[in-house]
Amino acid sequence: MRNITKAVALAAMLAIPAVSFAGQAAAASKKTTAAQPAAKAEKPAKKAAAVASHTTSGTVKSISDSQLVITKGGKKAVEETFVVNASTTKTGTIDTGSKVSVHYTKDGSTMTATAISAAPAKKAATKAPKAPKK
Repeated sequence: MRNITKAVALAAMLAIPAVSFAGQAAAASKKTTAAQPAAKAEKPAKKAAAVASHTTSGTVKSISDSQLVITKGGKKAVEETFVVNASTTKTGTIDTGSKVSVHYTKDGSTMTATAISAAPAKKAATKAPKAPKK
């Protein structure tokens, strides 16, 4: 009889921590499941912050269907090359030598133009003839 009592007591002692651990694991599982949607919601926000929009302006050195090269600055001119694609919006006449403003996104070292707008050409100032003095 003592052996049976000892066996039952031993089985009960082993079963109590197992039941307790299973309950804690289930509770932790519910917390993880509830936290996962919040973590998924944060991921798109990080991607949006990674691709920032920038603006620059300069003179067009060359333009093609796939890229735009502009020159910025005076004595120490800097060239910037942008990827142009089908979603790039173009406003005005964009030719070599025209002044442009470029809106772009930067992903690593690649600058992709999202919008290019050419500044209207400045009209040459004409002097009106002076009226003769009397």
